[in-house]
Amino acid sequence: MQCTTNRPGMECGFMSGKGCGYSGGTCHPIVESCQGCDRTVTAGEMVYCKSYPDPAAKWRFGPCNFATHIKAEVKEDSKKINPLKASKRASAKKK
Repeated sequence: MQCTTNRPGMECGFMSGKGCGYSGGTCHPIVESCQGCDRTVTAGEMVYCKSYPDPAAKWRFGPCNFATHIKAEVKEDSKKINPLKASKRASAKKK
């Protein structure tokens, strides 16, 4: 449905026939951590997130899982060991 509160005329997944379905009845503007994300939309002078109505809550416990401007760190193990072979080697050393 189209938003009737903060972003009039724009599509919003939180709108229903009764109005904004988010707690408080309106979306909150983005926080500083959201700068550069592709999921932001400008309405008037304010910038809002298209994916989540309260961006500050998404950043409270770590990086937002919707953020397109953050690359996830990938840890690569230098060498993977077969657990069966490792147990056989350990038992052979005990003898």
